[in-house]
Amino acid sequence: MEHFDVVIVGAGLSGIGAAYHLKTEAPRKSYVILEGRDAIGGTWDLFRYPGIRSDSDMFTLGYNFKPWREAKAIADGPSIRKYVRETASENGIDKNIRFNHMVKRAAWDSATARWTVETESGPQKQIARFTCNFLFMCSGYYAYSGGYDPEFAGRDTFKGRIVHPQKWPEDLDYAGKKVVVIGSGATAVTVVPEMAKTAAHVTMLQRSPTYMVSRPAEDKMANWLRAKLPSMLAYQLIRWRNVLFGMYFFNKARKSPQQVKHYLIEMLKKELPPDYDVKTHFTPYYNPWDQRLCLVPDSDFFQSIKDGKTAVVTDHIEAFTPTGIKLKSGRELDADIVVTATGLKLELLGGMQVTVDGEARNLSKAMSYKGMMYSDVPNLASCFGYTNASWTLKCDLTCEYVTRLLNYMDRKKVQIATPKSDPSVEEAPWLDFSSGYVQRALEILPKQGTKKPWKLDQNYALDILTLRYSKVDDGTMTFAKAHAAAPANANQAAIAAE
Repeated sequence: MEHFDVVIVGAGLSGIGAAYHLKTEAPRKSYVILEGRDAIGGTWDLFRYPGIRSDSDMFTLGYNFKPWREAKAIADGPSIRKYVRETASENGIDKNIRFNHMVKRAAWDSATARWTVETESGPQKQIARFTCNFLFMCSGYYAYSGGYDPEFAGRDTFKGRIVHPQKWPEDLDYAGKKVVVIGSGATAVTVVPEMAKTAAHVTMLQRSPTYMVSRPAEDKMANWLRAKLPSMLAYQLIRWRNVLFGMYFFNKARKSPQQVKHYLIEMLKKELPPDYDVKTHFTPYYNPWDQRLCLVPDSDFFQSIKDGKTAVVTDHIEAFTPTGIKLKSGRELDADIVVTATGLKLELLGGMQVTVDGEARNLSKAMSYKGMMYSDVPNLASCFGYTNASWTLKCDLTCEYVTRLLNYMDRKKVQIATPKSDPSVEEAPWLDFSSGYVQRALEILPKQGTKKPWKLDQNYALDILTLRYSKVDDGTMTFAKAHAAAPANANQAAIAAE
């Protein structure tokens, strides 16, 4: 059984970033990355549906330490995958990855101040174990095994093909076919115009509208600055421009929702044919930023509508039929292929089972400390990005904080760091978001508190102050030394007993 100072779980955008921060800010720490799949890239390797791209600009979705150099700010999936893999290769991180190691269980032993992490590999689920002093979960926020795919009535009678974007089949030929895409989120808005290029026709079927914003795929100012300035300087200037504008727009939406709603809808009207029913198909019932806005690069989705290649239908599904979908309005949509862009299934820590000193811990009952650690759980952190901004902004700060914490523990010669719960702090939902994928998962997510350090700000500037500059020993984080007298195999015993 191998031992490392830090075990990182996941070799996606977050995990590779975590390894970089460890190498540069805590270089004496040994680490390994345990990756359940056989490739680097996480989301950007898993998803292969047509048109797969970012729904954030790459100047904020990219790492703080590695400039994005491609022309397109709204990047396609293969380009993002290449960026993540380049980061791993350039920094020797790829040599520290163990592929096909799906982390299933982790057991903490206070006696030795160690986690024992258990993985399964291959069809036979061969078990391997690793020990570490600190466990850093970078496994994302959704289940890789499959997305949310509701069971519609009559589904088994449909004679065409039904696919979910999370498991896109390589052999799917949609050229000249009639396609119905169920959903109106970021995936649907991406896949519809791409499929419409060769399909006979594509219909986006939605229960309710989503806010959509058009934006050029290329950032002309960013490309101009890169030609005039050193790449890192240009990158940071554009990054902060985008961060500040995003913060301004989000706060404006919170303070003046009707004004922002009017502004967004008026923008949409300019993108669509003059007689288009914007109220029915593009005017959401909720306020802006109660859910994420859908980004439409170069107006491709709207152009597909104007070209007659795409239609939007707002209705509810009554049942599948052999030749398509019957709606509650009585209308029927013919289809050769149905794409269920119905969302993700959220999963905390990749579904990993956690025990602390032999006691099983349900982390959905825990309170989240600074959005990354868990009440009364030692030496465990996880990366989780923003809902109102790019994922990587928060993950970069989380990685910086973890290295600060590790270095502080070394200076103080302590081995255990535990955020201690405070009974006086009231609980609140971890995410204040009305999106279906969040609402379906509230019971499996941890809680946040009503005051710091348990409260989530969803604000990059405030988090810089909290995570980069505030005291590590803040009165909530407690520190202790390992109990040398306890048996060294307590971890293994805890896992074996499960």
